[in-house]
Amino acid sequence: MKLAEALKLRADLKERIDSMGDRLNMNAKVQEGESPAEDPYELMKEMDSMLNEYEEIIWRINHTNASTVGADGRTITQLIAHRDALTERYSMMKEFLDSASSLVGRHSVSEIRVISTVSVPELRREVDAVAKELRLTDNTIQELNWTTELI
Repeated sequence: MKLAEALKLRADLKERIDSMGDRLNMNAKVQEGESPAEDPYELMKEMDSMLNEYEEIIWRINHTNASTVGADGRTITQLIAHRDALTERYSMMKEFLDSASSLVGRHSVSEIRVISTVSVPELRREVDAVAKELRLTDNTIQELNWTTELI
């Protein structure tokens, strides 16, 4: 199984596990003399089975990510950490750029003039470079996900 398929399986299992909680809660109590729509003990067995499968697939994904090295010498785990840091950097820089580039109108010459503390064009180039590195990093991760066999 490819790593990308395992990631999809993990997401599907997570959804099923989340819905299992709802199913258990809906069958926790019934009116006296009635039966639950589903047997709670069978649901708990199914839940345990899904959680065991979920734990196993997470372990295998993490092991694969830590063991698989890309062309640039970094593991998938390192690439994911780099992508996450780039995402945060891009988000903060973009917000700062938006703030720095917004104009404050003056109604008269006597009003205080507000100016940007940074070079907006230079910062925009830097933000664009971070966005490009983020895209390339994400592409590398996706390529590795589709070409790597799950350990």
